[in-house]
Amino acid sequence: MYKTIEETAIDLGMSEHQVHRLVYEGRIRSVYDGTQVLINSGQFSTYFEQLERIKEEIEIWCNTPIPEDIDIKDED
Repeated sequence: MYKTIEETAIDLGMSEHQVHRLVYEGRIRSVYDGTQVLINSGQFSTYFEQLERIKEEIEIWCNTPIPEDIDIKDED
């Protein structure tokens, strides 16, 4: 499904300016139909999958307790 830059910016949680810049740099594939730039939203499926995986890994990392250091000696 093709979306406009404005709709894509809302879906990605970015500003329209950022999406325009990414299209201009070629990092987001787009099609110009003569009046507006259209972006295929299917190219972001792996982006959203990776984003969810990274969020899960960060959550696991934050919930993992810090192990006690075996080299610390209590010699007061």
